[in-house]
Parts: sequence; C-alpha cells; structure tokens
Amino acid sequence: MLQRIDPQETQKVARDWLHVLNAYRKPELSRSIFELVVTAGPLIALWVLAWLALSVSVWLTLLITIPASGFLVRLFLIQHDCGHGSFFRKRATNDWVGRLLGVLTLTPYDIWQRSHSTHHATTGNLDERGIGDIKTLTVAEYRDLSLMGRFQYRIYRHPIVLFGIGPAYQFVVAHRLPAGYWNNVKFWVSAMATNIGIAAFVLFMVWLVGAQAFFVVHLPIVLLASSIGVWLFYIQHQFEDAHWETAEDWNVHDAALQGSSHYDLPRPLRWLTANIGVHHIHHLCARIPYYRLSEVIKDFPELADVQRITLSESFKYAGLQLWCTEKKRLISFREESAK
Repeated sequence: MLQRIDPQETQKVARDWLHVLNAYRKPELSRSIFELVVTAGPLIALWVLAWLALSVSVWLTLLITIPASGFLVRLFLIQHDCGHGSFFRKRATNDWVGRLLGVLTLTPYDIWQRSHSTHHATTGNLDERGIGDIKTLTVAEYRDLSLMGRFQYRIYRHPIVLFGIGPAYQFVVAHRLPAGYWNNVKFWVSAMATNIGIAAFVLFMVWLVGAQAFFVVHLPIVLLASSIGVWLFYIQHQFEDAHWETAEDWNVHDAALQGSSHYDLPRPLRWLTANIGVHHIHHLCARIPYYRLSEVIKDFPELADVQRITLSESFKYAGLQLWCTEKKRLISFREESAK
C-alpha cells in the first residue's frame, strides 16, 4: 500500500494528488481480460435467455433485457477505458478492442475518443462548452434567448428528452455520421467502418434468430443502455455544487476534482457501472483502469467525500438546468423565474 499523505485532505490542491494517483495507472493484462469475459459472457447469456423467453412471454423477455442493458453499459465503459489508453498497456490493443466494442455499443470509437478527450480537457470551463458534454446555459445566456430559443432549451433539458429520446437519437442516429468532424477523413472512416460492422452484426443475428425476435430482444437493451449511459454522464457533472469557471479563473485539476461527482452507488451497481461513479478521481487521472479506482478510495478514504452523491440524492439533480454565475451553482428553471 502507498504511504498516506498528510491529511489536510479535502483542502489539498487537486494537482498535488497526481503524484499519488499516478501509481495506480498500471493495467494488468490478466485482469483486463477477466473484466472483458465477465462482462461479455453474461451479456451473451442474458441475450440468449431473453430470446428463449419469447416462447413464454414477451414481458419476461423485456424483464430480462433490463440486466442485459446493464452489461452493455459495462461493455461501453470498457470501451471508455480503452479510449483513455488505460485498459491495456499498448495503445494499439486499446484502440482495436475499443473499435470492436464500438460495433456493439453503436459508438464510432475514434470520433468518440476525440470528443471525449475534449470533454476532459475543457470540463467546467464556461468558455469551452459544446463538445462532448451536455448543453448547459448560464442564467444570463438563457435570458438573452428569444421565446423560441427558451422553449427549445426547455425541451432539450426536459428529462423525457434528455434521458429518453435524446440518448436513443444519439446512439442510433447521430453516431452514424461524424457530426462535428465533417472534413476529417479518419473520422468518416471510423463512422462508416462502425456502421458496416453494425450492419454485419444485425444481418447475422437476423439470419440466426429472425428479424422480429432480434429487434424485440436487442432494441430494448440498446435503448435502455443508452439512457443509463446518458444518466451516468449527466450526474457526473450536473449536480448542484458543480464547478464551473470562466477561462481566466479555470484550472484543469480543480475542475476535474471539484467539477466531477463521486456517485457513490450501492456495491452491485458500482460493479455493473465499472466504478465510473468514482468520476472525480477518473477526471484527475484518466489513465487509471476502472478496476483500480476502488483501490484509490480504499487507500485514501478522504477522497470518498469529495463531491459525494448517493443514489437517492442524485434524482433531485435532474431538475437543475441553468448555471448561476452569481451563486456558483446549478439552479432550476423555477428558481430562475423567481429571481
């Protein structure tokens, strides 16, 4: 175990943690392979079980797709670690595993990797919003909008759109083209190669089990997984006391630690979501494999209380939509209108 540092813990400057966290960056090949197996294996087993359950009841099938969607989310989070170069030691191994997983997660790996890197480099920076994040306006920006602009933003931030329609559109439709990177040949190749892989997978599965059975089983898994994924991404950065600053006052390390939550989920959900809830540490040192993030919390429990959010607390943050630069926190439309 690492030697503990002096416990002025929560007041410690964020960048001072880096020399400590860097010691956890080393991935283990056997563990990474194990994580792939215990994620893909249950997903395949649950998919087959859901298909077999169609002979009993479509409702039983839909029930089985719920845990299956959780394992698809976990597969995406392995892809996420590959994108950070943290799942395997070799970059090429990370990239090719990530690209293959992108066929199952409907995510063109190279495009997502670029936008997600931008997200990490700019999170919490009010002057660098718009790539790889959820659109968030300040109160002043919202008030400067026309009535139609306000209406559109309200629709966008409505939970049904943000966590239902939006994720489905993003993963099923938007990811099919290199949105935002139209002039980049590499990203066109990434999108089209992923699309070809998806088409091959769908055609094979339709040949194997039939079109109706495939879509009845697979579509709910994809749609629910996309909603879960967007919710996780949302709660990692959209909470009341999040950290946002203008560029002149913004610091990447402080934004990482204070602008990302510790979504302290129950242990089974923590495992199923690959410790992505330990997001403040992940943002501070993205090269730590997800299966080592729990080691950090165990060795340095003082970090567990930084921006900690429990499952029961998290749902109230779905009603926050605007950043108030005066109060330095997210507020709701209702609170804005009362000002």
